[in-house]
Parts: sequence; structure tokens; C-alpha cells
Amino acid sequence: MTRKKTVFLTGASGNMGHEGFKQLLERRDKFNIVTLVLPTAKDKQIMSRYEKEKGVKIIWGDLTNYQDVLQGVNGADYILHVGGMVSPAADYKPTITSKVNIGAVKNIIKAIKSQHNPDNIKLVYIGTVAETGDRNPPIHWGRTGDPIKISVYDNYAITKTIAEREVIESGLKYWVSLRQTGVLYAKMLDSLDPIMFHEPVGGVFEWVTAKDSGRLLANVCEENIPEEFWRRIYNIGGGEKYRTTNYDFMLWTFKAIGMDLHKVVDLNWFALRNFHGQWYQDSDILNDYLNFRSGSIEDFIDEFKANIPSKMKLAKYIPSKFIKKFVMEREANKEMGTMHWIKNNNQARISAFFGTTDVWKEIPVWEGFKLSEPSKTPILLDHGYNENKPKSELQIEDMKQAAEFRGGTCISETMEPGDLSTKLQWCCAFGHQFKASPTLVLLGGHWCPDCLPAPWNYAEEAKKNPFFAQVWYPLHSKDEANFYGENIIKDTQQSK
Repeated sequence: MTRKKTVFLTGASGNMGHEGFKQLLERRDKFNIVTLVLPTAKDKQIMSRYEKEKGVKIIWGDLTNYQDVLQGVNGADYILHVGGMVSPAADYKPTITSKVNIGAVKNIIKAIKSQHNPDNIKLVYIGTVAETGDRNPPIHWGRTGDPIKISVYDNYAITKTIAEREVIESGLKYWVSLRQTGVLYAKMLDSLDPIMFHEPVGGVFEWVTAKDSGRLLANVCEENIPEEFWRRIYNIGGGEKYRTTNYDFMLWTFKAIGMDLHKVVDLNWFALRNFHGQWYQDSDILNDYLNFRSGSIEDFIDEFKANIPSKMKLAKYIPSKFIKKFVMEREANKEMGTMHWIKNNNQARISAFFGTTDVWKEIPVWEGFKLSEPSKTPILLDHGYNENKPKSELQIEDMKQAAEFRGGTCISETMEPGDLSTKLQWCCAFGHQFKASPTLVLLGGHWCPDCLPAPWNYAEEAKKNPFFAQVWYPLHSKDEANFYGENIIKDTQQSK
């Protein structure tokens, strides 16, 4: 008889984590489930009903408490680390976000290494599309290995990127980082936040549903996952059927709740850049391994419409002018809202999200807006080395070539061909020396930890780093980039 495996799941009360929890519940003939849940009233309301379920153990605790994490890791075969602080809450609580998102990963790695069988434990880390930041057209197609480029002010993405680096460089035998995209769930518009106006109308997303993400979490614990799957980074995406422009997606969701997008928001409330989202050239790879996808964006919109709460169904009976003035405009004018920055002449935020005040003034009204359809033909960025080579044949010459394309050098003179885990010595264009594995640099798109990201010196980075310049200059002119950088540095220094 096959021994039941034990799965330690964090974030079981969240959208993705809870769907994963429910999927694992359906497979209790194979898995015992251990979850670590923060004992808040909201989390208890969601999870307390499962306390007496057979094969389920709930630890009421905190990811930042090592003993709580250790209790969950003890005896686990798989660790699915989904939990943490996410946006928009992460925007308002940067200190606790850093403590939770980075501290939890360090606790998990430490707890795994304390076990008698660390080489048998498999860690699945959920990263984020926000790690690669602003990828508006024409650079809207992405894949793992593209440059890490966190959007300015995105503390959430900083913490997730640092945490991913910890996982990749942990020395664990079995780990994988899955970068999550935008997650679709029925109640996604139940609460509003100014972050909705940070998304450029002309941007793109390749979405995935919470249900499919939950299926992914359960499937990764199955026995049929091959050895080659591990020690890699993947993009989670729903594929071609879930690729939309932000404009189309907003049109559909607002229409589903009985509102005309054009009548309840102004076009110039939306940022022009500095968010995140892309279409993935490589998301099929993960689905080939885990077979988690279902449906389409149209199916989700139908489900979304069928599950609209009663209070939101009333929206179609309320005059659009009222909703615009007393609901939407209020969000845009909150401290984290785009119109608050415009009205208060916050040049640092304006330069990050719009370019200049003059550029913002040129944004037309809806009647003058025409969406430029993004190309559906993938255009791949240059990663600076011969990617046609099998990974098992990569050697020190490939590392030196990759480093040169990043404006730096690979100081190490030797490496075992195909050994992508052993750390090498590197130097960036600004003279910082650091150690990093080829997996981190070539397959993950990470580079110098001293340059990433604060004070977001991206303009200077692009001048010296051709690899990074690919995701900078298509969205920033060289003259404007200098102004942008100076304002961000000044604003960052003032906020310390």
C-alpha cells in the first residue's frame, strides 16, 4: 500500500491557497494536509470549519514565527508556500510585508534543513509576475530569464523577488518557483482600491483562475512529476484563452455588473506605465507538466456575472454620474490614487506612472481613445548566451558571455559543465561583486543584489546593461529617463 504523503500548505485562507486546499481535500486518499493559518477573525471564519476534517491539521500561527513554521514542516513531504502579504495591502504596510514575505521563506528553508531528510522534501514557492514589472506593448511578451525589473514603489514585488532569490540559492535539492500572474476569482471586484488606476489601459495580462491555480497546487504533489521539473522557474498563465488587454477586461467586467466603463471613470485616471502584466511565451511549459488549465476568459466572465453579490447588482440602477463622483473618483483621489499625485504635483509619482505632467495633460477623453492592439506574435528578448545549447552543456564561456551582455563580468574562471546550482563570482557594471548561481542569473533573470532595485536607478542601469536596456528604452526615452531617475532618487531619500 502506498504511503500517504503529507502536504504543508501556507495561505490556505487566500484565493489561490484555498482552492488548492479544496483540491487536496478531494485527494485525501493520497494526502494528509497541514496548514498554517493566522488566527484572525476573517481567517478563522474561512478555515475553522475544517478543523475536525479527517486528514486535516490546522496550525493557528504566524509565518514569521519559526516555531510555528517548523511545526508545519515537521514530517512534510511537500511544502506549498502560497501565503504572504499581497497588494494592495502590501502597499500600505511595507514593513510588515517585508517581514512576512521574506521572513517566511527564510523560516521555511531553515525548517527544511533541520529535518532528518531534507533531500526528500519538495518546496513549491509561489512568486509573482510583478517581479518583471512594466511590460507594456511593444515588449508585452515575456518568459522566465527575462530581466527582473520591479516597478517603482512596488515593495510587494521587492519582497517576492528577494524571497525567490533565497529559494533558488537555498541549496535545497528540490525546489521550484512558480511566478503567479493575475488571478481571477468571482469576488475580485467586491472591494475597490486606488491600485485599479495604476494599471495602464493599454497594458496586457495573461490571467489564470483561482480554481486552475488550486488544481496546479494539488497536481504538483502527484507522483508523476519528473525529476527534470525541479530546480527551475516557471510562469503560471492560463495560455492563449486567457490573454486580454486591460481595456477589454475592464469593459467586460464593468458591463457584467451593469456599468459602462466610459461613463464611470475618466481615461486620464489610469497610469500610462509602471505596473506589471505580460503575455507569456512560455506558460505552456508549466501546463505541460501540471495539466491545470480549463475554460477561457469568456467562461470566467459568465461565471463572474452569475455570482455578482446582491449589493453590486444594484449598480445598474444607480446613475453613472453618481457612481463616478462618489465611488470611482473618490478612489482615484485617495493618497495612493493617480489623481492625488496630479493634484498635489507629486513629481516623483507622476514621472514613474506618466512621464511628466505635460504627458498626462495630453491623455484624451474616451471619445478620442483608440486602443492599439498588441501584437499576437511573440517577440523574445535576448538573454545574452546561446539558449540553443542543452543546459547540460552550458559552461564558463557561456557565463562570461551572459555577464558581458549585462554590462559586467563573470569573475570565476571555471565551472563544471551543466552545473547550474553552484554559485559563481560575478561583478556588475557598477563594480559590485556578488555570488550567484547560473540558475539564478540565466534562468531567473536576477542580477546584482546591490542594484536591485532601490533607488530604482534604472536610467543609469540601462546605459551600462544591454540586457536590462531591452525592457527600459522601449517605454522610456533617454532624455526623459534621466529626469525620471532623478525624481525617484529624490523621493526615495525624502521618504526614509
